[in-house]
This record gives sequence, C-alpha cells and structure tokens, in this order.
Amino acid sequence: MNALELTRGLQSLEPIVQRRSMAKAITLLESTRAEHRLEADALLQSLQGPPSASAGESGSSEPEPFFDTLRIGVSGSPGVGKSTFIESLGLALIERGHRVAVLAVDPSSSLSGGSIMGDKTRMEQLSVHPQAFVRPSPSAGNLGGVCEKTRECMMVCEYSGYDVIVVETVGVGQSEVAVANMTDVFLLLQQPNAGDDLQAMKKGVMEFADFVAINKCDLDPDAATRAQASMVSTLRLMEGSKWVHAGVSAMPDDAALQSMALAPGAPHPKPAQETALGPGAMSYSIEARVHQISALKGLGVQALMEGLFAHRVWMKDQGRWAPKRQAQALAWLWERVYSGLKSSFLDSSAVKDELPELLKQVQRGSLAPSTAARRLIGLYRGPQEAGYPPRPSA
Repeated sequence: MNALELTRGLQSLEPIVQRRSMAKAITLLESTRAEHRLEADALLQSLQGPPSASAGESGSSEPEPFFDTLRIGVSGSPGVGKSTFIESLGLALIERGHRVAVLAVDPSSSLSGGSIMGDKTRMEQLSVHPQAFVRPSPSAGNLGGVCEKTRECMMVCEYSGYDVIVVETVGVGQSEVAVANMTDVFLLLQQPNAGDDLQAMKKGVMEFADFVAINKCDLDPDAATRAQASMVSTLRLMEGSKWVHAGVSAMPDDAALQSMALAPGAPHPKPAQETALGPGAMSYSIEARVHQISALKGLGVQALMEGLFAHRVWMKDQGRWAPKRQAQALAWLWERVYSGLKSSFLDSSAVKDELPELLKQVQRGSLAPSTAARRLIGLYRGPQEAGYPPRPSA
C-alpha cells in the first residue's frame, strides 16, 4: 500500500478500514528500511494540516499549520497506574464526545531487544471502544521515555480525526522529559509515600510538569494529602521555570470550565473572543494543578479532565499555544537531523572499513576513544579533513 492509498484509508468513514490504515501507516513510519523511509516521507507530506481545511478570508486554500487537538503527555514511575489512569481518562473523554488515540511506549530489553507491549491488557474497555485507538510501540533503546517516531504517529492519529492524543511514556521515573517537547500539556502521575520534598525536587520531570496527579489516593488519604502538599511546594519553588505557569487568580468554577471547554470538532474562536475576563484572568494557581485521583475507582478523573481543557483555553488566551507547537516542530526537525546524521555516519563506506580495527585498538587500550572518534569523523567528512591523526601503520 503506497502513501496515497494510506492517506485515503486514514480519511475513510469505515472504522475498520481507517484503523487498519492507521496501523499500516504507523508500521511504515517505524520501519528502518531505506525504501520505507521514502514512502514515509511521502505519507507525512500528505498529512500536513487538516484534510478538510477550507479557504480563509483571503481566498487561500492553504491548510492550517497545526491540528486543533489536545496532546496529553502522561509520565510516572512503573506501577504508578499510568495505563489504568489513561483508560479511565479515555472513557471519560469519549463520554464527553471526543475521539481518543493512545500511543503507549513500552521499554525494550537491552539484552534481547524485545518488548512486552502489554498496555492493551490493562485497557480492556478502551482498546475495543469504537471511538478509541490504542497503539503500543517499543522504545527500541530510544531515550527520553518515547519512541523515535512518536511525533509522526501523533500526526497520523490527528489526521484520522482523533482530537485527543494521549502519549504514555516508558516510565523510568526521573528523566523522561522528551514527551514534554511534543505535547500541549504534560501530566505527571505520583503516588502517596513516594518520597520526601527533596526526592520530588530531584525528579527532572517536575520542572516540566503542567499537572501532577496523586494516584491511588483512596488507599491512604492522609498520605495522599501530604503528597499533594509536597507537590504544590515543589512546583512553587520551580515556578520560575518557563514550563510552570504561576497563577494570579483562582481556578474557574465547574460552570465556567464547561463553558470554556471546546466542543468536539468545533473550531476554536480567536483569543480575543474566548473570554471577556481579559489577559491573565485564565491563569490559575499552582494548587489547582495538583489533583488527588483514584484511576481504578474513577475518583477525581472528571475534575482533572476539565482542568486539562481549561489549560488549553488558557494557553490560547495567553498566546502560548501556537508558539509552543512551533518550537516543538523545530525541535522535531533538529532531532531528525541528528538521527539522520548518525545513520549516514554508520552507512559511510570509509567508516565501515576502519571501524572494526579502531574498535579493537580502543578495546586493547592502544588508542584513546576520543582520538578514535575524531579519526572516524575525519573519515566521514572526507580526505580534505587533514587535521586528524593518521592511522598508525601495522
């Protein structure tokens, strides 16, 4: 199936045909074969912008640069309840009228290279729901908690009409911050008795978290309350970070949240028309960003969901939404450049010829790794790079 056929399948009104096309498209994007990379590029080019973009006031038929969707990144340590929470949140979103796509990333074994990918077993209801699409993918050794092609997979889901995309990270615990650079809102799951304030500050993900949810609050309410206070205190210390938005007014009530939340599929009004409260009025306190929930029992999930939508409205009202996505697109570009350079380096015939011998010399200790690295780079760049030490004669 070529890129054109896949694109048509993604727009199909038949759910089975669309899901099969989505699965094939993601498989194509994740493939490392050279011929598949060209087909994947053609597919991505056809997915730029919403498929039904209409002409604007100027008469231009150019598509909008970004899909008006909500991208949610979910992270947390293993066993915190990410999969259970995503199912609870996904079912609540579907009940609200949304279509939900879940991209779950599972760790790959450093020994065998395999991955269990058992997220669907923990999302029994969501994975079979006609308004949901769940796709597990292996991390394949990629750092940051996501797989290499997660951004491309998000585009496939958005093009297919899914207006809420949830990305579940591997869940290492402290360093999976890559998902914050590809989503609109980053949610960190914690559990009671997970450590003191100092331990919370050490988590690199804390300075990127827009929301923090204390899961399993029903098991020990007192510990959950202490954990909530600890998270609020930590976020206050980090409020100078560009990822944490310090509040200046109270959180809107439930009625205001309902009125501000977008209807599924409806275009978002211009920022000046969103609210008559004026700039800054949608900014809410750090306390409102920390929630106690029980994903298993569904406690607090509804309030958290409304908070996520209110956060998107606030970002658009403040003019932060589009610039953030633009910055993410540039970060995506450079990530692809670095990945492409690495692949090109390893495919270089000059590097392939010298690499085995240089590796042996490094292992024997007769050549410093930094010297070997510079020599390999010189070989990759070509004979004009004469500033690198020559290979010693045998």
